[in-house]
Amino acid sequence: MAMRIASKAAGAVGDEDRGRAKRADFTDVRANNLGFVLRQVRSEGRCSRADLAAKTGLNKATVSSLVAELIERRVLRESGSVIGNIGRPAVLLSVDTGYYASLGVEVNVDYMTLVAVDLAGNRLLSWRRAHDGAGSTAGRSVSALAGLAKRAVDKMDSEGRQILGLAVAVPGMIDNDGVVQRAPMLGWSEFDLTGRLRQAMRDPKYAVTADNDANLGAVAEQRFGSWAGVSNMIYLTGEIGLGAGLIIDGELRRGATGFAGEIGNLLIDVDGRVGRVEDLAGVRAVLSELSESDDIAGAEVEAEVEDVVTRARAGDPRVLESLARIGRALGAGIALAVDLINPEAVVLGGHYQALSPWIGPAAEGELAARTHASGAGGAEIVVSALGHEAPALGAATGILNDIDAGKMPTPLGS
Repeated sequence: MAMRIASKAAGAVGDEDRGRAKRADFTDVRANNLGFVLRQVRSEGRCSRADLAAKTGLNKATVSSLVAELIERRVLRESGSVIGNIGRPAVLLSVDTGYYASLGVEVNVDYMTLVAVDLAGNRLLSWRRAHDGAGSTAGRSVSALAGLAKRAVDKMDSEGRQILGLAVAVPGMIDNDGVVQRAPMLGWSEFDLTGRLRQAMRDPKYAVTADNDANLGAVAEQRFGSWAGVSNMIYLTGEIGLGAGLIIDGELRRGATGFAGEIGNLLIDVDGRVGRVEDLAGVRAVLSELSESDDIAGAEVEAEVEDVVTRARAGDPRVLESLARIGRALGAGIALAVDLINPEAVVLGGHYQALSPWIGPAAEGELAARTHASGAGGAEIVVSALGHEAPALGAATGILNDIDAGKMPTPLGS
């Protein structure tokens, strides 16, 4: 008897667990379908409910229910109609770009960038400010970040927009809790960035997150760059520090604790010199060799890079020789990453964009000579078209990607 009672009790618990699992499965399926419908509308531009049913394979009743929820959540809107061959005009749907905004901010050695986008990824704001990150304390940088973000929030509020979230890009190693473990270029260590920023912004109702600048640059490139939609890609930051964001099989890969992509720490041997990729091929190496100044403040980095570009265009032999050598070192580092990951593209971001006419050909030559696969396994070295705002744009874009995955927002007051 005792055994039968125990067996019944165990069975009852199992039924309850199965019930919870079914409810969770239903919720997950609906969330996935909401994201699926949103992505389809974004891809088509404008389409009807009947179009969605035909393209997604979902039945018309399910599509109508999903669309109704997306409209209620201010994610989709009805935007006119079109006369079909038979019956009433079909009501067209499009992404609702007038209500939400997501914010992305990058803090770096020599500047801060803020980008705000709507649900379609259209830029609502794009601000860039000089900031001596290397010469500021972490606390002062957070105050500057908070001030810039508050200005953007106030502007979005004045336009009647709801903030989806604020994400921050940082040139350093950031764990999954938003704690900056190491950001040597900024002098940060074991710094709770998201906690301090939330405090400085008086605990906003939206999420505040942080990630590595290279990771977020890769997110932006995959969605908006010249290689948008590529499944395997490496994005190189090209700032004073050198990091890599990795897109593998269509997904950003952060690693077990968020520290993947530290290409700058790989050792290379090129032109008889052995050292880290960052020390031999980073922008800091360019300036240490070619800058006319012995002591460069963080806020002066961009001006110094522009000076190097001016001298390269003028054909200065010393500058051309140094940039070619640095390009070969960069190509040697890229070759190691290409052999390991086999990407379709390696995107040069940050200050590498301005320097690419001189470092690019040397890097391509070294990549071709060093990679194991013939033709570098199909990998191409390309220049970012997104400019210095890529990490901030990626920060804002990551919030949109969460919505595309089915994590739908709720309008205020609902």
